[in-house]
Amino acid sequence: MTFRDGTLVDWRPWGQEAFDVADRAGKPVLACLTAPWCDWCERMDEETYSDPKLAANIGESFVPVRVDVDRNPRVRERYNMGGFPTTVFLTPDGEVLTGATYLAPDTMRGVLDSVRESWNAKGTAAGSIPRNLSDSNPPSGEVTADIEAHMVEQVAASFDDEYGGWGSGGKFPLPRTIEFALKRDRDRATRTLEAVRTHLQDTYDGGFYRFAESRNWGDPHREKLADENAGLVRAFTTGYLYTGEDAYENTAERAVDYLTTNLWTGEAFAGSQAADDDYYTMNPSDREEADPPHVDETVFADRNGMVAEALLSFAAVTDHEGATRYAERALEHVLDTLVAEGHVAHFDAENSEMGLLADHARLLGGLTTAAQVTGPDGWLEPAREIADEAIARLVAADDSFLDGDPTGAGLLDRPLRPLETNAEMADALIDLWALAGEDRYMETATDALAAFAGAYDRMGVEVAGYAATCARAHYDPLVVRTPPAGTDLHRAALRIADHEKVVVPGERDDAVVVRSGEESAPAETPDELLERAADGPAP
Repeated sequence: MTFRDGTLVDWRPWGQEAFDVADRAGKPVLACLTAPWCDWCERMDEETYSDPKLAANIGESFVPVRVDVDRNPRVRERYNMGGFPTTVFLTPDGEVLTGATYLAPDTMRGVLDSVRESWNAKGTAAGSIPRNLSDSNPPSGEVTADIEAHMVEQVAASFDDEYGGWGSGGKFPLPRTIEFALKRDRDRATRTLEAVRTHLQDTYDGGFYRFAESRNWGDPHREKLADENAGLVRAFTTGYLYTGEDAYENTAERAVDYLTTNLWTGEAFAGSQAADDDYYTMNPSDREEADPPHVDETVFADRNGMVAEALLSFAAVTDHEGATRYAERALEHVLDTLVAEGHVAHFDAENSEMGLLADHARLLGGLTTAAQVTGPDGWLEPAREIADEAIARLVAADDSFLDGDPTGAGLLDRPLRPLETNAEMADALIDLWALAGEDRYMETATDALAAFAGAYDRMGVEVAGYAATCARAHYDPLVVRTPPAGTDLHRAALRIADHEKVVVPGERDDAVVVRSGEESAPAETPDELLERAADGPAP
């Protein structure tokens, strides 16, 4: 087990055996969803699950199951009660009786009594299936300009004019929303970048904390996750691309340094670093003498794909050679250890899930970015294989992508169509369409987006990445065909101020800009290329 529990509860691992035991014993399951970076998870272990009477109560009346959500993302997506730890009570069929997040000992006593009473009175009839699983077919529609326009309105309507960011409660940085706004509502985007830089950046060790608990960006939760740091490297890099502000480049570079030192395993990027308020609130000299918080050195395919994409995006506009080297090494390691004929394992272990949509989508995004920044050799072929495997295995009858093979214990056998991950896959497929010159990738991307388009008018700023990808599919992204990677024209193409473009390096001497299938006059110098990008295709 990888948990830092030290509790008195006799936990079982997630799996069908635990549910079979619950069925035979006529008991509900108590599932504890936790993560190695989660400070409140550790607190609940120390305060609640280490209480002898509570542990005995749990063992007598329930079948306790422990789940690491980083290693079991499909469990996380089906049973997350709004944060971690999640404490969720299930029937032996995996249906939900009730659930909460952190529960202090006294609260847990009351919840245990309540669940036991409900179970004794109603049994399995007290269970229910979460809405995202019981109503799993999203309303389809057409991918039109209205989706982007609606999200522009949402970005304005949900913006916090006083403190920056979106929403009126705790603040998550929402890097994809920042990127969407940088192209369409720059003032709100840059105000949010300033808030994130001021309140969530660790100015000593580097990297970004996960989120702030209060509206004014106070009370940060100080865990640092590789994927969320990658998203913010991309956002600050995009901010620098559009504005030229050195502060954004410097902030992104500090996060790159954090990822390539604190989270570098020697082969690829670690999954996360735990929160520890005592450590992170020390002054620099005391930190120097203290042990840093625990790093989970597990190499996850999806997180490494995201970090590689972010580092390569940063290198594309700054010529940061170290970022490129680390990204390439991580991609090579993941391809060597976690990918077989396009089929991706979540991490390197016997019990790792295979073929998860998030792993395929985010690794594909890293590979297509590598093909744009360093050239297609070595990257384009595995990108095709990974995309083709996902299309063959995960596309549902309605053309959306499932999050994985719908098999397993509990409600894992119910299909789930995650909107944001579908958008990430579609985004990477659009890049692959331009790089490989195969229309089927654009068609698959558009079909996946269309599977959700009937609900676009109910979408909020949290899924701005979906709207951005719909805009790319509707209009076609700006495509820039250049000489080989590293040439002046190629480097100039990477710096065109449109982060949704696709750069296609190839065997040619000049460069052209392609919009909606129409090609500009050739450019032979970087200045000419920038003019072509500003002017559009030739008449």
